[in-house]
Amino acid sequence: MDEKEQLVYYKQTGNLQVLGQLYAPYMSLLYGVCFKYFQDQAASQDAVMQIFEQLVQKLRIHEVDNFKSWLYVFARNYCLMELRKQKGKQHVGLEDHLSESDQKLASNEESRWTDDDFEKVHDCLNTLSPEQAVCIRLFYLEQKCYKDIAEETQYDLNKVKSYIQNGKRNLRICMESRKHGK
Repeated sequence: MDEKEQLVYYKQTGNLQVLGQLYAPYMSLLYGVCFKYFQDQAASQDAVMQIFEQLVQKLRIHEVDNFKSWLYVFARNYCLMELRKQKGKQHVGLEDHLSESDQKLASNEESRWTDDDFEKVHDCLNTLSPEQAVCIRLFYLEQKCYKDIAEETQYDLNKVKSYIQNGKRNLRICMESRKHGK
């Protein structure tokens, strides 16, 4: 059975084994998403299990066309809600805006990424300062937290945050200018 058939079958039967088969390939992706928000291994592992438990009911109710994208958004929202519940705890890495790749994934458009899109991202990464480029790669591509990036690069933690914020802005500007053919 493909993913869509598994979703329909689970919705009809509530068979947890089918849900487990559907969920298993995405556990490491979800762990990365959760770790980005929580910056804690144990909390991220717990979140992956809590998300699964919530899916038991949610997938019986909701119509899901693209499981990967829906699951990504669900996990991100779960993390944000947990962080709001724990307002008093300090956290880093929570972004106000999604990156372009997150937006495409969240809006069920990951299949629309073309070789040209990847080439533009690669070209735009090369326009960044070396510090911005390395911090962007470590944060978004390797899913490392600010603290780990600071340790690995020997940059000050505040500099890492600044490089990521400015690098992300410069990437967005570059991508938009290339999108409009400028």
